[in-house]
Amino acid sequence: DPQGRFSIDPQFGIIRSKTQLDHETQSAVALTIQSQLGNSPVYSSTQVNISVVDVNDNPPVFLTKSDKVTISRTQPPGTAVYIAHAEDKDSGLNGAIKYSIANRPSNAFSIDPSLGVVNLTRTLFADKQQEYTLHIVAEDSGSPPLTSLLILTAINLTARRLDSLAAKIVILDVNDNSPSFTSLPLSYIMEDVEVGFLVHHIIAKDPDEGRNGQVTYHILSGNENKSFVLDKITGLLTTAQLLDREIQEHYSLTVMALDGGSPALSATQVLTIILLDVNDETPMFLNQFYEAAVRENQDPGEFVIKVEAVDRDAGLNSLLHYEILPASGYEKFRINSDSGELVTTASLDREIQEVFTIKGSPSRSSTAQLYLMVLDENDHSPSFAKTQYQISVREDLEEGSAILDLFASDEDDGLNGEVMYSLIDDTFGAFAINSLTGSIVTTKALDRETKSQYTFRAVASDCSTHLPRSTTVRVVVHIDDVNDNDPVFLQNPIRAFVPAETTVNETVVTVRAEDVDLGPNGAVFFSLMVVETVFQIDVKTGDIILQEPLVAKNFSTQLLVTASDQGISPRTATAVVIIFTEEQEEEILFSRSLYEASVPENSAAGGH
Repeated sequence: DPQGRFSIDPQFGIIRSKTQLDHETQSAVALTIQSQLGNSPVYSSTQVNISVVDVNDNPPVFLTKSDKVTISRTQPPGTAVYIAHAEDKDSGLNGAIKYSIANRPSNAFSIDPSLGVVNLTRTLFADKQQEYTLHIVAEDSGSPPLTSLLILTAINLTARRLDSLAAKIVILDVNDNSPSFTSLPLSYIMEDVEVGFLVHHIIAKDPDEGRNGQVTYHILSGNENKSFVLDKITGLLTTAQLLDREIQEHYSLTVMALDGGSPALSATQVLTIILLDVNDETPMFLNQFYEAAVRENQDPGEFVIKVEAVDRDAGLNSLLHYEILPASGYEKFRINSDSGELVTTASLDREIQEVFTIKGSPSRSSTAQLYLMVLDENDHSPSFAKTQYQISVREDLEEGSAILDLFASDEDDGLNGEVMYSLIDDTFGAFAINSLTGSIVTTKALDRETKSQYTFRAVASDCSTHLPRSTTVRVVVHIDDVNDNDPVFLQNPIRAFVPAETTVNETVVTVRAEDVDLGPNGAVFFSLMVVETVFQIDVKTGDIILQEPLVAKNFSTQLLVTASDQGISPRTATAVVIIFTEEQEEEILFSRSLYEASVPENSAAGGH
C-alpha cells in the first residue's frame, strides 16, 4: 500500500480505508498482511485482494458545450449531418452512454441513441427557418443516471436570400493522426469473477475529426479460447466465460485501436491481465482410501500410516493442515498436522471404532478413509427393522407368490454377521420362507372365506459356529377378499300362492340370496331377467310387488330372478319364482327320476 490508502487494527486485524477510493484510478488492490505473536521473530503473512466497486460518480462529458453545422437543401433524408460524442469515466452500465434530443424544434432531425449520429428525417427545401437549435443529451445507464448537454445549431442554407453571395472556406481534415492509447496496459482481476464482469476499459484518442477520429477496438491475438469479449465501440472488455488461475495465471491480449479514415490508421497495445488467486481449490489426497492393520493392545505411539494431500492454490491458500474428524473413538489417534503421520494414543477395539476420516485445511477440506481391521467376536444378535410386520394380501394370489421380504441386519463380521431365516408356529401349510433372502411366499391357494388371518413368528439366526444368536419377529397376514363366490338363493325354486283379489302394490313374495364375499363383493341386488308389467322386484330387498290386478282366477306365471353382487366383475345366480292363484296349484316335476353322465378327468372348467 505505497499510497497509504488503508490502515489495519494491530490487535483485531480490521482493515479500514484512510482516503476516498476511486474505481477509475485503481479498480483492484492487493495487500500483503503480516501477523506476529508478541515479540517473536517468527511471523506469517497472507494476501488480501480488494476490488473497488464502481459507482456512478462521473457524468458523461461532451468535448464541447456547443457546436454548429451547415445543411444543404439538396441533402436527402437519412443524411448524417453531425456526430455527437461524449465520454464517461465510469465502468459497465455506469459508463454506457445513450444519446437523445431533448427539444423538438422540428421533425427534421433524429439521433441514433447508441452512436450519437444526427440524421435528417426529411429535406429542408421548403423550410423558411434559417437555424435549428438542438439540445442533445448524453445520459449514462447508472442508477440514478447522470447527464450532459450539448447545444447544436443547424444552419439551413436554403433559407438564405437568393441574391446574396456567401463565401465559405472549409479546411477539410485528412487522416494524419493515428489513435493513441490512454488506458493502462495492465489489469488485475480475481479468478472467480462471474461471466460479464468488467475487466478493463480500453481508451484510445484520435485528434482527427469525423470518421477520421472515430476509434473502434479489436483483439488481434491472445484470446484464442474466447475468454473475453471487447465492445468495439465503447472499449469495454468483459469476461465471456469463467476463469481459473490454476489453468492460466495471466493473459496477454494484443489490442488494436482503429480509426475510420481511408486509409485507416491504427495503434496496438499489449494488455496484460493477471488473475489473482482465491481459495477455490480443494485439497486432494493422493489416495481416497487408505488401509492399515494395527495389532490391538499395542502401546500408545504405534505408527499407523502416513497420508499426503496436495492443493493447487497459491501462497497461504495451498498450505495444508491435517486433523482427524471428531467422532467416537477419535481420541485414540493423533496425526501430525504438518506431515500427516498417524499414530495411536491408546489400544484399539474394532467394536468401538472401525472407520476414521482424515480432514484437510479448515477453509477448504478433503477427506480420506482409513480402515483398521480388528478380529470380530459374535456379540450382536440379528436385528429386524420392526418388532411386528402386518401385511394384507389378496386371496386369489397364485401359489408361490412373494408376500413379504424380511430383512435382519447383524453388525458382526463374517459368519457372525450372516443371517439365515426360518418360520416357527403353524402356518396351516400356507406359507414358507426363503432361508437366504427372507422372502415369505405362499405354498397353497388362499381362501378368505376359510381363514381370513394368519399369525406366526419368523426367526433370524446368524451363522456363527460358536454360540449362534437369533431374534424372533411376529408376522400377521390379513387375507383380503376378492369376488370369487356367486350369490346363493336360500330357496330355489320359490312357489308363491297369490289370491286373485290381491291389491296392486302389495308384496306377493320375497326372494332371499346370500354372498359370503365382503363389501361390494357380497352386496346382492335383485332383478327380473324378463321385463314384467304385472310384477316388479325391489332391487335391494327382493320383494316381488304386484303392479296390475290379476285378470283371471286361474292365473299363473314363472319369473326368472337374477341375484348379482357388486364386485368389479359381478357374479350372478338365477332362481325361478312360480306364482299362481289359490284355485290352481302347480307342481314342478323332473322328467326323469335318475340322471347319469360321464365326465373325462382334466376337463376344462365350464365344459358341457
